[in-house]
Amino acid sequence: MSTSRATVDHLLEQLEPLPVRARAMFGEHALYCDEKVVALICDDTVFLKPTAASDGLAEGPPYPGAKPYRIADDAVIADAERFQALVRATADALPPPKPRRAR
Repeated sequence: MSTSRATVDHLLEQLEPLPVRARAMFGEHALYCDEKVVALICDDTVFLKPTAASDGLAEGPPYPGAKPYRIADDAVIADAERFQALVRATADALPPPKPRRAR
């Protein structure tokens, strides 16, 4: 089962003041904040990259064989301020993206 476009649109609405975007990848989506991948959206579930900001959230793999990510449940997503703070803190904790090499 893949993530519906309605789910992605709802997540982007909840995160609206932040510089976020979603990109379709491998049948699911990656969530970017400040051009850093902060989460994967798989089967209509948000899997945040593990950082100190998301300590205390349940963990699980976004797909078989993946390392565990932190799961943002419906209660977290429904609280827009908390969700925005969580995504912002995750982006701040991650290193900047590596520059792309010229071909």
